[in-house]
Amino acid sequence: MKMVRSITLALAVAAVGYYLFHGLTYVPSDEFDSVVFGWVGWQMSLPIIAITSVIVVFAFTGEGIVAALTGRNSSEFRDGLTGLGTIESFAQTGLTLNDQPQVRVEFSVEGADGKIFHSSAKMIVPLTQLALLRPGVVLPVRYLPDRTDKVEVDLSGDASAAQQALNESLIRKGITTQHKLDIAERGIATQAVVRSLSVTGTIRDGHSEVELGLVVTRPDGLSFATRVTKFLAPGSVGQVQVGRILRAHYLPENESEVVIALPVNA
Repeated sequence: MKMVRSITLALAVAAVGYYLFHGLTYVPSDEFDSVVFGWVGWQMSLPIIAITSVIVVFAFTGEGIVAALTGRNSSEFRDGLTGLGTIESFAQTGLTLNDQPQVRVEFSVEGADGKIFHSSAKMIVPLTQLALLRPGVVLPVRYLPDRTDKVEVDLSGDASAAQQALNESLIRKGITTQHKLDIAERGIATQAVVRSLSVTGTIRDGHSEVELGLVVTRPDGLSFATRVTKFLAPGSVGQVQVGRILRAHYLPENESEVVIALPVNA
């Protein structure tokens, strides 16, 4: 995008320069000619085309515009590292594309190495999805290690990369373990009903530890009772109230270990 802008600017400067040079150095050829014709003629189109081209190119190569038009991240960030961006705030920039606003989002980003940094991204957001942007929402982002002031929301559709980044973050914070992630990956997918809920009082990285009494359904239709502990963000506690049906995984050889799955942005 920088190269396209640079080339456009260079051509625009050359076009305007030629127009000025032609007008200033024009010499009438006869008595019916005039110096005015040095400024009036086909060359008048050069600065008009140049200025129009600069406006169009800069508009369509702005942050978030290319992604909105192509549905892909820019080439600069396409192979960037995947991090987790938590929305801190957002505001419309005033620019629109097909009546869809451009939004500047301020993120707190946790990188692949666990380091936290502040960054921002500009993107075109459909009006129907604007309400989904709110502080606390976590989105996968692409970033460059040597330039963390700017990120792009990941548009690759690679859910495995985003899940891997989330898993590594939860392990670093002590919210989950690799063993529990293995159960979630290899275990039998089923449903569990919350029978009881109690808070242990332990807090870890802003997550409260809760103890859940579950009734888990086996594939054969029978069920078994068990208890599990899990660290939950404040906004997720409402998802595990008594009577709620949850997605769960367990290993047949060890029914005492059950892992429940909850959406990140509830």
